[in-house]
Amino acid sequence: MNSIRLDKRDLILAKGAAVMTRRGYHGTGVQEIVQAAGIPKGSFYHYFASKEDFALQALEFIYQPRLQRYAEALSNPALSPRARILAYYGELLAHFRQQERLEYHCFIGSLSFEMSELLPAIGQQVEAVLQQSALTLQHCLEQAQQAGELAADEDCANLAAFIANAWQGVLTRLKVGSQTQPVEEFVQRLERLLKA
Repeated sequence: MNSIRLDKRDLILAKGAAVMTRRGYHGTGVQEIVQAAGIPKGSFYHYFASKEDFALQALEFIYQPRLQRYAEALSNPALSPRARILAYYGELLAHFRQQERLEYHCFIGSLSFEMSELLPAIGQQVEAVLQQSALTLQHCLEQAQQAGELAADEDCANLAAFIANAWQGVLTRLKVGSQTQPVEEFVQRLERLLKA
């Protein structure tokens, strides 16, 4: 019984987050979320106290697995630290190039633009996700530095923050455009940036 409840919650989170990503927080009501998930409205309130509670849980549902994949990619012992970083973003570029019609929507980007000031709990959770991502990258950059792949005087915390912030800018560009050029430019610059 418990796994059925978790599966339904996951379904609501996945379908509802997809709607909220496209339409924004304000443009999405509970009715749209339950319609997307194909469930009665009462089921929503069984799992979530409010739309804000849903958004907070959706952030964790979507980004904890992504952060875990990022951490795994940047700790791959088969590659050097520099190669791990470049391979990760290179794979993302390949993914975007394979899409017939580039359409990218970033849930965290949508929520942060629209809701960070209005609902501080959402802003705090978005910031926590972004900080965790930058910290993962910083650890990998420090390993690259120890391996002689980065200059000994490189400020790895600052470099990680710069790369993470630049990537968020790329995602914003993908949301408003329909070309992979921002990703290509990011990867090209990243390759030059990470030269020893």
